[in-house]
Amino acid sequence: MIFDLNCYFCHPKIKTQVNMYMNKFVFVAGSLLCAASSFAQATDPTLLTIDGKAITKSEFESVYKKNNGKDMSAEKKSVNDYLDLFVNFKLKVKEAEGMGLDTVPSFKQELNGYRKQLAAPYLTDKDATDKLINEAYQRMQTEVKASHVLAKCAEDALPKDTLEAWHRINIILMVAQGKTVPASQVSEYEAMVKKNGYGKAKPTKTDSAEVKQKISSIKDVVSGKVDKKKDLFAQAASLGSDDVSLKDAGGSLGYFTALEMVYPFENAAYNTNVGEISKIVRTRFGYHILKVYDKRPNTGEILTAHIMIKLGKDAKHDDSLKAKQKIDEVYTKLKAGEKFADLAKNYSDDKQTSNNGGELNWFFERKFPIEVFAQTAFALQKNGDFSQPFQTKFGWHIVMRKDRRTVPAFEAIKTELKNKVAKDSRSYQSKESFIAKLKKEYNFKEYPKVKESVYKAIDSTYFQGTWKAKEKFKTAKVPTDKYAFTITNDDPKTTYKTNNYGINDFGDYLESHQTRRAKTDVVMTVNTQYKNYIDDRLLAFEETQLDRKYPEYHNLMQEYRDGILLFDLTDKKVWSKAVKDSAGLEKFYNANKNNYLWDERADVSTYKCADEKIAKEVKKMLNAKKTEKEITDKMNKKSALDVSVENVTYLKGENKDVDANWKQCIAPEVKQADGKVNIIVVNKVMPKTPKKLAECRGMVTSDYQNYLEKDWIANLRNNHKIEVNKDVLSTVK
Repeated sequence: MIFDLNCYFCHPKIKTQVNMYMNKFVFVAGSLLCAASSFAQATDPTLLTIDGKAITKSEFESVYKKNNGKDMSAEKKSVNDYLDLFVNFKLKVKEAEGMGLDTVPSFKQELNGYRKQLAAPYLTDKDATDKLINEAYQRMQTEVKASHVLAKCAEDALPKDTLEAWHRINIILMVAQGKTVPASQVSEYEAMVKKNGYGKAKPTKTDSAEVKQKISSIKDVVSGKVDKKKDLFAQAASLGSDDVSLKDAGGSLGYFTALEMVYPFENAAYNTNVGEISKIVRTRFGYHILKVYDKRPNTGEILTAHIMIKLGKDAKHDDSLKAKQKIDEVYTKLKAGEKFADLAKNYSDDKQTSNNGGELNWFFERKFPIEVFAQTAFALQKNGDFSQPFQTKFGWHIVMRKDRRTVPAFEAIKTELKNKVAKDSRSYQSKESFIAKLKKEYNFKEYPKVKESVYKAIDSTYFQGTWKAKEKFKTAKVPTDKYAFTITNDDPKTTYKTNNYGINDFGDYLESHQTRRAKTDVVMTVNTQYKNYIDDRLLAFEETQLDRKYPEYHNLMQEYRDGILLFDLTDKKVWSKAVKDSAGLEKFYNANKNNYLWDERADVSTYKCADEKIAKEVKKMLNAKKTEKEITDKMNKKSALDVSVENVTYLKGENKDVDANWKQCIAPEVKQADGKVNIIVVNKVMPKTPKKLAECRGMVTSDYQNYLEKDWIANLRNNHKIEVNKDVLSTVK
């Protein structure tokens, strides 16, 4: 059967499985499932009933309009045609439900997977997300050059460690700003570091080394080692930053743009003026301060090619002179008009690129590791321009600009930006905004005192991953009859008034989300998990309300549900059955073999002769009724290449020379362009005959599936009572 229903097979399972059966079935779309909508108005008339169950006009009409509104290869079907397909569809789904296919665990699991995918766009603040996407795009127009200082502090650090990091970054900030740090402030920091480092049960040598390093580095920052005539920020970064990878560079990050740094850091960079130092910024890495040195328009990407004359680390003076002489000679040839690609291929020592004319990948100036190379390349004004020879640590280069591109148009990268924002730390803002809206919509009310009672129930076993909520709640006398939070709604359309989330539910959440980890502050741990718990439960509840709030979501979920059911049942009844039922397939073939006929065919032998002389001799032997073996044995005594024979059965239209001699005969010689001569012998012309099953199994299987489909539908229609209100049907447009 050919389904003519426009979006039914759009979801992943249907797509995959349809591809498996494409040689057997043609699926031209298909989605009657939006017909399952339950949002009809009270005045919506009944169009038809199946076994007494009413189906409204609007339910069918939405499907009819939806399908006929698409661009289709075939002509638009009439209302009656669609009604037949619609009824067939409904009957199949009804049978699938009757067989309990909608209760099978694999079906539920698959449908739930689709539900999660479809729900995701509805569980976010679209306005907030769009704002973040637009902000990222606008920031991408600008590159920021900045340096930073880091005081490391883990996200889940204990309050004492957080306070220590805060004091450290404050001292460094004061120095970077040219302020005098009071000795008392340094002493307070020193005492704090010692207490945190040596106050452990068993301080190690590593702990002692860390304490000494922290204290000495801060003393270096505030001492006379800082030259006030030079860049204070860069010196403070070199002496006191915990980002050791950038100490030698004075904390310099070079240029960067949006989506290349964590969001809080990016905000500070774009909100700080050139030449100024930011306020203290908290990220998941710790506390930062940063100084902005420059802001410029995004330089975009460049495509280049280069010629390199290699110069090793241990190169002597003579080697350097030879390399310079060689690059100068190449440069002279280039200026004389020789092609850059040819020169790169012949002379460049970069063997990874030389065969490709020296071409490198697209790169950003801010990200290229060899600064002088990037600056030289981006200084070229137009495509085809090339530089003078210049030196890097790798040797001598000439670089040519091949192309350059700026930030793409917003619409061209909108989807990419959306995906990046969703994975970036800034997506937290969108989630927080959405949670806030849910709390307001559902009259969220929490009970902090009840939550605080959980503090006493958390002990070392929680950080070992062996904590048991029921046992610990009992010991700590947590009021398990109390609520953690409640949500209520006055909307008369909802099926609930109040939802209560007991503190026991929070206990279960804590238990299921515990992991083996280093011990942290109990209050902070519980508060963090409590917030996550509320967010998870609110989002889960909102997911249950999507059917009510968004008809399009309801309809699409119904399509997925019925689509999976219909596919599974059709597979059982038609597709797999036709493939596996060899006896049924053979019986069907025998009853219909005259539908699978070979057209007239010619059994042809083509004698391929090396030249005309050999062809004449072969022709004589053919006329003398000599066999193929007799001819080849005699003619190939001198060379096995003098005569070869090809035996093929042709249909008309497959070989024009055979078509011109469509009868039993020895056809005239056919000269080939290379001087060889072919002699075509039509051994016999065979009339139309049935194909063997093995020769047409694919076609027979497809027809057998269609037969099974029609038979199945006929049985369904005979076993169910279908009544159509023709007066209502006539009003469908």
